[in-house]
Amino acid sequence: MTASSSIAHVESPTERRNPRTTGLDRMSTAELLAAINAEDRTVPDAVRAALPELARAVDAATGALRAGGRVHYVGAGTSGRLAVLDAAELAPTFNIDPDWFVAHHAGGERALRNAVENAEDDADTAAAEVGDAVAPGDVVLGLTASGRTPYVLGALREARRRGATTALVSCNPRVTVGDEVDILVTVDTGPEVIAGSTRMKAGTAQKLVLTAFSTATMVRMGRTYSNLMVSMRATNAKLRGRTLRILREATGGTERDCARALADADGDLKIALVRLLSGAEVTEADAALRRSDGHVRDALAAL
Repeated sequence: MTASSSIAHVESPTERRNPRTTGLDRMSTAELLAAINAEDRTVPDAVRAALPELARAVDAATGALRAGGRVHYVGAGTSGRLAVLDAAELAPTFNIDPDWFVAHHAGGERALRNAVENAEDDADTAAAEVGDAVAPGDVVLGLTASGRTPYVLGALREARRRGATTALVSCNPRVTVGDEVDILVTVDTGPEVIAGSTRMKAGTAQKLVLTAFSTATMVRMGRTYSNLMVSMRATNAKLRGRTLRILREATGGTERDCARALADADGDLKIALVRLLSGAEVTEADAALRRSDGHVRDALAAL
């Protein structure tokens, strides 16, 4: 199913033939890999050009989370799978509520393993899914290489109607948007190595955008100290060892002192960190972190 949209449906550059790879099937293996790599190297520059608008999306997401809202990803095919991956990795990395970031993938869980091609055309299903999940003040980030996937556009339209802030990540610089999109993040990756295969450069670009978006949002939310993962959840031996190393790096303390601080803080890395850096007692460090919404530097300043 499709629904009308004020987003212009224009051909995406990802569908055009790439003049640099027309001889792909006549190349040696080494030449073939070099050609793919040469195209991949253009993606970071394309992402860099989109950073001003991506910053707007990060600030919107930070504001939504601080107000008790959520961030939603919406995508189909490769875009949807990348969105599911990014959302899944945030809870263990930054120790956040899994509901902070919610991924909506056309075709649902089945489409994660097997292509469900017609699912991306169902704008009505997307609108219904979003209608059940999105609240006023949430942020909804749609991802579509072409900029015209009906599932994504239907979700954005319904989200906007329900009072959410909407953003669209597209690799089509010719897309123009209407009222349903507040922020347009355009990453012009050009023609793919294989015409129309957006799992390649467009997919790489979307992975870079998602990683930068979610990581920057987590930093703004105080889930790091310096460049250290001080909010991580130590759920196994490897992560418990990493927690101790992080505490030693952040404080310069001995392994014994850091291990004792972690034990006194019942394994809470942030509390142990604030205690060691400030000299405060566990209860004082905990209270300072609560007052600062978990921002270590703000808690230290308060102490």
